[in-house]
Amino acid sequence: MEGRDLGSFVADAQRKITGTVKFPPGYYMDWGGQFENQRRAMHTLSIIIPLTVILILALLYTEFKSLRHSFLILTGVPLSIIGGLFALFFSGQNLSVPAAVGFLAVFGVAMLNGVVLVAYFRQLQGEGRPLDEVVRRGCLLRLRPILITAMVAILGLFPLLLARGVGAEVQRPLATVVVGGLFTSTLLTLFVLPGLYLISESFVQSRERERIKKN
Repeated sequence: MEGRDLGSFVADAQRKITGTVKFPPGYYMDWGGQFENQRRAMHTLSIIIPLTVILILALLYTEFKSLRHSFLILTGVPLSIIGGLFALFFSGQNLSVPAAVGFLAVFGVAMLNGVVLVAYFRQLQGEGRPLDEVVRRGCLLRLRPILITAMVAILGLFPLLLARGVGAEVQRPLATVVVGGLFTSTLLTLFVLPGLYLISESFVQSRERERIKKN
């Protein structure tokens, strides 16, 4: 197991046994121990992760009183998932319990970046500034805190990313997901989220102007 994660090890063992061992009628093989505990944990996480996202959406709505802005902030979730999955793929690791926990951790940081941006956009918009100035000025003035937040987490987990030996099968997947997820979510949030905010607010303002004209 040294230098490998449990999921890939069991997958290799299952393929070899399936191809070479023939069981008599009435006999079967089951995988238990730590692997069974991992399967149970993954089943639990498949319930916890959606509930976590729903709870975060509810908290965002209570803060911003806008489903549109709450869903804009939630775009950080798929953006972080992209980076985490690519990082696992290129490092040759499988999705495991530590990796799933890493996704939960990166969700929080990714949405924190979204909250920082959207809250400042709303503040500038409340001052009566033009929409293009709101997005441009907001991105420039919030670039530094967003990058600092991401870099602190990435640099803090970098030693775990290079871990070898006993315990590395737990540390490396978690660090890989967090580092990869933060890298993509930070970069894409600075481009995708402002663009989506500009499009959505432009649409709302155009609808409002049409309503005023009709009245």
